[in-house]
Formats: sequence, structure tokens, C-alpha cells
Amino acid sequence: MRNLTLRQLRTVEAICRLGKINLAAEALRVTGPALTLQIQQLERDAGVPLFDRTRNGMVPTAYGLAFLEAARAVEDSLVGLEDAISAIKGLRTGRLRLGVVSTGKYFAPQLIAAFRDQTPGIEINLFIGNRAEIITKLRDHEVDIALMGRPPRDVEVRAQVFGDHPLVFIASAGHPLAGVLEISRERIAQEQFLVREKGSGTRISLEIFLSGTPHKLEELGTEIASNETIKQAVIAGLGIAFISAHTIEQEVKLGRLVILDVVETPIRRQWFSVSRSDRVTTPAMQAFERFLLAQGARYLPVVSKPYPANAFR
Repeated sequence: MRNLTLRQLRTVEAICRLGKINLAAEALRVTGPALTLQIQQLERDAGVPLFDRTRNGMVPTAYGLAFLEAARAVEDSLVGLEDAISAIKGLRTGRLRLGVVSTGKYFAPQLIAAFRDQTPGIEINLFIGNRAEIITKLRDHEVDIALMGRPPRDVEVRAQVFGDHPLVFIASAGHPLAGVLEISRERIAQEQFLVREKGSGTRISLEIFLSGTPHKLEELGTEIASNETIKQAVIAGLGIAFISAHTIEQEVKLGRLVILDVVETPIRRQWFSVSRSDRVTTPAMQAFERFLLAQGARYLPVVSKPYPANAFR
């Protein structure tokens, strides 16, 4: 493997990404037969099959996926090298691919704008998605840093806290529980919930909060895939929700939503910047992580309801 070339790695990546020899050959500007010979030679040198040839195209084997991971890691290292050379020259340039879970889209634009004011030479590409989508992009080397509420457990990562992330119960302004003080866990569990998809950070936190309530987790509520739709459904009186307080700032100010006074809430979670631990940290990544650590919390929305005392234990 020490004689493996960058060209060969890029060939494997193109075939994995596009699934067909002719499409990969077109992307790499070579002929189909030439690309086929490259793969056959690589498989002979490696002594393992990299692809299963199927009717629907080229499907990577476990060996092929290992080559793909190596190809993506090498490309990351080359980007880091380019940024490092620019940094040595005194140029504050580079590229940062930032992934943000959908809850973070309410503050990410302000945070990015502030960072770009300080480092205008760094180009930022922003990807917004649900937790599963952002973790997949992180795993596949498609984002450099991800902003999320809970680091993944199935990817080796570096994680840095940059601010608090409170989770609250919300209802429409006309809901019977609006204005009621110290609502018990058992009482709130009687309500109809509007919840995010399984695996989302807020849903996991809600399940933990209600885990001691008999039978509630069996029928948690109506599943809705976006915070915006959940907020509109709550405003319309279709139920209550457990949601990031950072998504509801404007609706609370306008009086369309209220934060319910449920005991032991807000639930205190935290925002993390997450990157793969097995890749080179580029100067652009370092600059963004320093910015988050020093100033990131400043751009998070302010929550009116204070934390309970046990949130800091």
C-alpha cells in the first residue's frame, strides 16, 4: 500500500460516489477502459476485491470502503496542507465546511457573520440537516466541523463546548397550563405531545425526562420532522412540545408561544463543536474553534426562564 497513488485513491472515490465506470471515467476525464484497467491493477496489487460488479453498477466491498475512507482522509490532509501553506505565508485564507443540526439554524447565521467579519479570507460552506444527516456528513468527511447538542458515539471525535443549550416545554398562549406555576412531571405527561423524529437530541432528552412516567413512552405523541412545523402546530393548539429554547425566541417575544413552568426545567444541555479526531486540524478549523470558545455563547438566544438548581449538579 505504500506505493498507492493519489490518482488511484481518487479513482476509487469517484466510482464509490457515482456507482458506474462510465460516470466515474467522465468525471475524471479518462476513458472507461482505462479506468477499468486501473481498478483491476489496484485489486491485483492489493490482493482483494474492491467492488462487486452488479447489474446496477459498482458496489464497494468492505475492502473498497476502507480504500474510500483512506481517500477521503488524504483529501482532507491535502486541504489542510494548502491552508497551512497559506498560514505560513501570512495569508488568513482557507475553507471551512460547517455542518449544523437544524436546531442550530436559528443562531448559526449570526455566528458565521461575526466570524467572517474577523476572518474575511476564510470561505464557509454551510450544511443544515437533522442530527443523523450531520453525523453522516461528519463520518464521510463532507464537513470539517459540526455544531450539535450531543457528540456522536459511533465516530471518534474531538468535542468542545461553546455554550448552554436549554430545552423547554412550550404551549400556545391560550393553553390551560399557560401561567400555571410548578407544573409537575406527572401533569405535563397527560398532555398531547408534538415530538421530533426518533434519534433527535430533543426527543432523547424528552424520553429521559418522562422515563419514570408509566406508559407515556409507549405513546409519546405525534411525530413531526421539523421545529418550524412543531411550532406552528403548537400555536394552532394541536398540542404542546418539548423543544430547544433557542428555536422559539421570536414567537415568545410576540406572545404566540409561552414557556411552561414545568418543574426541573429547563433541561440544561450544551452546544458542542465536533470534528473527527483522526484528521488534520486545518488553520481555518483552528480559527473557528478559537472563535467559538471565546465568543460563541454570545450569539445564542437568551432564555427568560431560569435553570432549576439541580441543572448545575
